[in-house]
Amino acid sequence: MKYISKTVTFLILLSIFTVSRADEGMWLINLLEKNLANKMKEAGLKLDPKLIYDENAASISDAVVALDFGCTGSMISNEGLLITNHHCAYGDVHSLSTPEKNYLEDGFWAMNRSEEKYIKGKSVFFLRKVIDATDEVKVVADSLRSLGQGAGMRRISSVLERRHNARSGMETMLMSMWRGSKYYIFFYEVYTDVRLVGAPPVSIAAYGGDTDNWEWPQHKGDFALYRIYADANGKPAAHSADNVPLKPKKILSISTKGVKEGDFSMVIGFPGRTNRYNSSFGVNEKEKVSNPVTVKLKENKLRIMNNFMEQDPKTRLIYADHYFGNSNVQEYTAGEVYNFRRFGVVNINKEKEKELQTWIDASPERKAKWGDLLKKLDENYKSREDLTRQKYYFRETLVSGQGFVYLGNRTNSLRTAQERENVDTLKVGSSHHRTLLNNIERGYESSVLEVEKELMKYQLREFFANVSREYWGENLAMMFDRFNGSADAITEYVFANSILLNPEKFREAVKKDQPITLFVDDPLPLLTRSARITEFNQEESELMGGNDINSLEAQYTRAMYQMNMEKGRVQYPDANSTMRLTYGTVGPITPSDGIHYSAQSTTQGFFDKYNPDSYEFNIKPEVLALLKAGDWGKWGEKGKMYINFLTNNDITGGNSGSPVLNAKGELIGLAFDGNKESLAGDAYFHPEMNKCVNVDIRYVLWIIEKYAKADHLIKEMQFSTK
Repeated sequence: MKYISKTVTFLILLSIFTVSRADEGMWLINLLEKNLANKMKEAGLKLDPKLIYDENAASISDAVVALDFGCTGSMISNEGLLITNHHCAYGDVHSLSTPEKNYLEDGFWAMNRSEEKYIKGKSVFFLRKVIDATDEVKVVADSLRSLGQGAGMRRISSVLERRHNARSGMETMLMSMWRGSKYYIFFYEVYTDVRLVGAPPVSIAAYGGDTDNWEWPQHKGDFALYRIYADANGKPAAHSADNVPLKPKKILSISTKGVKEGDFSMVIGFPGRTNRYNSSFGVNEKEKVSNPVTVKLKENKLRIMNNFMEQDPKTRLIYADHYFGNSNVQEYTAGEVYNFRRFGVVNINKEKEKELQTWIDASPERKAKWGDLLKKLDENYKSREDLTRQKYYFRETLVSGQGFVYLGNRTNSLRTAQERENVDTLKVGSSHHRTLLNNIERGYESSVLEVEKELMKYQLREFFANVSREYWGENLAMMFDRFNGSADAITEYVFANSILLNPEKFREAVKKDQPITLFVDDPLPLLTRSARITEFNQEESELMGGNDINSLEAQYTRAMYQMNMEKGRVQYPDANSTMRLTYGTVGPITPSDGIHYSAQSTTQGFFDKYNPDSYEFNIKPEVLALLKAGDWGKWGEKGKMYINFLTNNDITGGNSGSPVLNAKGELIGLAFDGNKESLAGDAYFHPEMNKCVNVDIRYVLWIIEKYAKADHLIKEMQFSTK
């Protein structure tokens, strides 16, 4: 295409001389330095940057929270109401659903406080303060070494976090930036009485399903509502009927004016992980070795699950959460391969490395420290290529899964009791008995044995075909020989002889004391523990002569950081689930030659895609009637209802549910997805192609009012009057 031929060369040159563009970067919320703040103002920010983050006064950052550091949410009422993405709440909604009350398919709305559903184990983290702990880390490390103790980061983190927890009364986390070039301690208030308030059905929240995932245009109402409860003083407290809705330090004001192309946008959230400092060798391994294995195996496992899910609603409900998560990973991983190749990310990084090597060679000190770093990276990645491929086949066949793999691995945990505690008998009522019973019953609840049998057949076929026999382990090798290499025959044998794969037999057996060997020597755990990761790791260590890829990549990051520092380049650290800010603009995309998409989608898309015979593109009759009526109320704009919009904010996993703010810091939407052209974003941000897909807050409000009839929730919210 014309785009690639002219632009890639420019990007290579650009990457040599700059670390970021105005719309690139996941910037630490506590380091909005003057230079960055000025760039944000030039891009259109009308808000004083001091109002974004301030340790001593209520600021926008106080309204943004981490949900177990897997997603982001924001506070939108003085009564503890929190908004995030539906796909962030998917597991909670799934756990509350039954065939009789399927909240995934029908939605959930609490019409009063008593109907809100407490979500056990869910935590919401409010960031209160950040301090630079780089010098403190060095002091603690030196002190530990002087005492003859280990000075690894786990030990240092334990010391510093205990110290600051005690002093502050908050939960603290020591986080490394640029692979140990800098350290910061983040202070959090953590609330655990969190209750589900509202969630639309998946036909609204995820309209278009997997087909539209990572695509544009989309038409998803991807939101859900929780409420945070606290004690009478507003402090974190265990779940109790005596708790009251939290009054947050800050809530976000909601703008109903909508967006247009060119508008400033700002996203604040907790992005999970990026590897923007990954070497060209690391990117090459993902593109050509590890990702292709993951893509192939997950795609085929998903196909097997979906075949059964299409036939039975109960099976769909059981596998929905597992399928949802794995499908997302599969598409993301495939997108990485596609975009790494399309944009030439390996070559872009190689150009950076030419500059790095020149900088290293210019100093005797740097040359002594890093002179052969790139050579070592090259040699070590090459030496482990075949082993890495086999390791990924092993992980996707005998490590990953919620059914037979889970049942086998959970039972294998009994071996610890058998070997370390010298336990020969599993006694009814003992802690080991309760743990096994709970784990196995959980496995039964989250799987269908008919599905698991087909998965086992497929996964064993792939394992035997792609993993060398030296890594199989004794039991797998024995069964392979006994059944002439037939994965189907091995599967039939395991299912016929495993007590764990026969719920009735298992439940009968655990009613009385049993020899522990009855379970640990069952055919299923024997199969899942036959191959072990330790063999792969030992082989890797030998191949690499004692070198460690992670250590080499850490040196690479520190060298890059130091070079950019010396050259006066503003740079941001890789995402690591700490609060970040990214800014950009609302805008369209031209994803490939001859194709152009506008920045907003409307309700017309529902009718364009509607298919009553498709699970993904079906619309509930009551929703269809509302869409046809076109009664947008105060949430529409010139007779239209806008659904989703695009910005070029730099986001990644963990940003899901992040508030999208306008130039005044008002809520205009929620980030929920990227486009497929952005899926190289772990290692590389494309200045034209990376897009953030957001749900328009006005569509969210329309759903709450017109579909859910939950006006009481809207009355809690604060709206911009300008």
